[in-house]
Amino acid sequence: MATQSPDLVLDIAAISARLLEAREIAPRAGTITRAVAGLLPGTAVNVYVVYDTPEGKAWSVRATTGDAVPDQVIALDAGALGILAGDAKPLLLSGRSLRREEYAHLNVRKTLHSLAYAPLTTAKSLIGAIEVVSFDEPLSEAQLHAVEVVAGLAAPALDAARTYEEERHNALTSVSRLTQFYDIEKAFHSTLEMDRLLPIMGAKICEALECQAVNIWLLEGDESLKLMHQAGVDPTVQEGMHDRPGQGIAGDVSDSGEPVLIADPQDERLMKRNQDIAEARLESLLAVPLIDQGSLVGVIEAANRLDGTPLDEDDLFVLTNLCETASSALHNASLLAAERKVEILETLVTVSHEITSTLNLERMLQTIVNAPQAIIPFERAAIGLEQHGKYRLSAVTGVTQLDPNAPEIASLNNILRWAILSEEVILVKQHGDEISDPREETQAKFRSYFRETGMRAFYAIPLSDDTGRVGIMGLESSDPDFLSPAHLEILQVLAGQATVALRNAQMYKEVPFISVLEPVLERKRKFMAMEKRRRTAMLALAAAAVIFLAIFPLPLRVDGDAVVAPARSAQIQPEVEGVVSRVLVREGDRVDKGQVIAALEDWDYRSALAQAEAKYQTAQLQMNRALATNDGGEAGVERVQAEYWKGEVERARQLLERTRLRSPIAGVIATPHLEDMAGRRLQYGDSLAEVVDTSHAVVDVAVDETDASLPRAGANGVVKLNSYPTRTFRGVVAVVSPTGTVQGESRIFFARVSIPNPDGAVRAGMEGRGKVSVGWYPAGYVLFRHAGLWVYERLWSWFGW
Repeated sequence: MATQSPDLVLDIAAISARLLEAREIAPRAGTITRAVAGLLPGTAVNVYVVYDTPEGKAWSVRATTGDAVPDQVIALDAGALGILAGDAKPLLLSGRSLRREEYAHLNVRKTLHSLAYAPLTTAKSLIGAIEVVSFDEPLSEAQLHAVEVVAGLAAPALDAARTYEEERHNALTSVSRLTQFYDIEKAFHSTLEMDRLLPIMGAKICEALECQAVNIWLLEGDESLKLMHQAGVDPTVQEGMHDRPGQGIAGDVSDSGEPVLIADPQDERLMKRNQDIAEARLESLLAVPLIDQGSLVGVIEAANRLDGTPLDEDDLFVLTNLCETASSALHNASLLAAERKVEILETLVTVSHEITSTLNLERMLQTIVNAPQAIIPFERAAIGLEQHGKYRLSAVTGVTQLDPNAPEIASLNNILRWAILSEEVILVKQHGDEISDPREETQAKFRSYFRETGMRAFYAIPLSDDTGRVGIMGLESSDPDFLSPAHLEILQVLAGQATVALRNAQMYKEVPFISVLEPVLERKRKFMAMEKRRRTAMLALAAAAVIFLAIFPLPLRVDGDAVVAPARSAQIQPEVEGVVSRVLVREGDRVDKGQVIAALEDWDYRSALAQAEAKYQTAQLQMNRALATNDGGEAGVERVQAEYWKGEVERARQLLERTRLRSPIAGVIATPHLEDMAGRRLQYGDSLAEVVDTSHAVVDVAVDETDASLPRAGANGVVKLNSYPTRTFRGVVAVVSPTGTVQGESRIFFARVSIPNPDGAVRAGMEGRGKVSVGWYPAGYVLFRHAGLWVYERLWSWFGW
C-alpha cells in the first residue's frame, strides 16, 4: 500500500514491515528517520522521545540523519520543541521567522529554510516528535502531511518499543537483584570466623544498598548492644560503643524488635545522632533487628544513600531480607565460637591433668611447652627454671635434646634470662618498624632480637608462688597479634597450674637417696641371721630360679582393651544437581563396586545429548556436502564445527552418566529409609547414602607405652569381644599407631588387628580384650619385664647415665 501526492510516494507497508523487524526504540527510530529522509531528500531528520529525569521531563534524541545534529538531552519547554510540547500539534516554521534561540538545540552551519515537527502521540499523551530541517527549499503543507502519516505509524511503534524496553529493564533488574542476593548469601556463608564474617557482611550490605555506612551492633550479655563493626563512614558512632533502649536508635530497635526507616533529616532521633557533627551528617537511616530463632542477636544500621536521595521502603525491604541471611550466618559463626571454647576448655583440662598427674619433671616440662599449641597459636615456647638462685633453660617446643648454646636457641635463652629479672608479665609486639614497649633500651633489645629470629611478638609470664620464684615461661610468634584476650586468660590459668606442678616435681627430686636403700639393708640383715643350711637351700633354689628365668623360653604377648574401629565406609554423593527419580536398593542390601544405587531425573541431560548429537550430525552432513562440491574452505569450517559438537556430545554423555549414582566400594547399604529419598532434590555435597565395607574389621588393641616397641606389623593377634564371649577372632597386626594417646595416667598406642568378617558379625564400637604375640623370650624377661623397666627408669632418673 502506498500513499501518493504529486511529488511524494510513501510506502506504508514497507515502513511498517521495517518497524516490526526491530523491537527496541533506537532501531525503530532509525527506520523512521530514514523513511522521512527518503521521502524528503535534502533534509535533516531527527526523532525525539520524551522521558523522565530527576529534574522533570525532557527530550532525548534517539535517531538522526543529515547535517542538523541535536543535543542529546533537551529541556521539554526549550525553543520550538517547547512549542510542540505545549500544543502537541503539527508545526511548520519558516526559516525567515525563526530566531536562533528557537532551534538552539541544533548544531547547524547552514541557513534553515524550514523547520517542521510532527508530534508522536498515543491515547495517553505526547511520547515524542519527528523533526525535519530543510536547507534547500521551504517545506510545504503536503510534505508536512506526509510526515504526519509516518508519525501515525511511528507513535504506536515507539510506544510499544518503550514498553518492551521497560519490561526488559525490570526483568533484568529483578534478575540482577536475585543474583546479588545469591552472591551475598554465598559470601555470608563463606566463612565461620566471626572476625572475618563481620567485615564481609558490612561491605556486602553497603554495596547492595549503595549507602554511606553500615553499622553492625551485636547483643552483649548485659542486654546492651555493642558496635562490633562499621563499614564506610558514620562519624556519629564508633566501633566499641554500647547502646541501650532509650539511649539511641539501635537500642530502641532492639527493645521493640521492629525495623525503623527515618527519611527525614529533621527527625529528632537523627538530630540527636548528628549533634556536634559537622561533616558526613546522617540524612536518612535504616535500622533492622537481627532475629535468630525468635531471639534478638543484634541490629544492623544503614545510613545515607551515596546518590544523596533518602533511603526508602525498597531499601528497607532489601535490608530486612539481608538481615535474615546475616542472622543465619552469625548463628553458624557463634556455634563455631562456642565449639572452640569447649575445645579450649577440654584441652586446658587435659594439659592440667597431664602436668598435675606426674612428678616426672622432664615429661612435665615437655607437656607445658608443647600441649598448649593446640589452643594457642604460638610458634615456639620455652621454660627457664630457677634453682638455688641460678637460672637454667629447661625446655623448648619441639626440642628433646636441649643445648642452650645452640645458635637457634641462644638468643631465646638470653631473652628469657633478661625477662626472669622482671616480676611482671612482658608482652612486646612489632608492627612495621614500631616496637610496643615505651622504654628505648627494651625497643633496641627486641628490634635486634626480632630481626635475628624473624619473630614479631614475645610474651613472658613469671612462674612464682608464695614460697618464691620457680621460673619463667615465654611464647613467641611471627604474628604480632597472635594472643587474644581469651588466650591471655588461658595463659594465666596455665601458669598457675604449671607453677604448682613444677614446685612439687622439684621437691620430689630432692628426697634423700637413703630412703630407697633402707628396705634393702633391712632384708640383708634378716637373711644373714638365718642358719647356714637354710641359707644354702635358699641360695640353691634362687640359682635354679635364675637359670629357669634366664634360659627357659615363654611366649610373650602384650594385651589391652580392644575396640572395633569404624568400618571402611564411603558416601554416595551426586556429581550433578538434580531430583532423585528412583532408588534401586534398601538399607542392608549388599552392593558391588560400581553398582547403580539410584538415578536422578535426566530429561534435561538427555535433551542436551540429543541436541548435541543433532548438531554433530548436521555439521557432518554440511562438511560432506562441502567436500562433495570441492569447497575446501567451507569443509574446513564445518569440520571444526563437527569436532566441537563431537566434544559437546561426549560431555553431554558424561553429564547423563553422572545422573546414575554408583557405589564406589563393595559393601552394605547403611542408610535407613533410603527409599524415601525418591523425589528429593540433591545439591553438590549432599549425601544420598553410606556404603559400609564389612568384609574385614579392624580392632584397636590398646598397648601401654612401655610395650609399644614390641608389636610389629604382621604379628598374630587374638580378640575376644564382649558381644561374643564364646568366639575367638584371629587376625594379624596391620599397623601400630605412630602417635600415642593419653588414657588415664598413662599413654597408650594402638596395635590395629585386621580380622576377617565374612558374616558381618563384628560391628564398629564393640569392645573386648585383645592379645598380640610378639615372639618367644626367656621366662625372666616375660615375667619381670615391667618390673625391670620400672627399676631402670627410677635408677636412670636418679643417676642419669
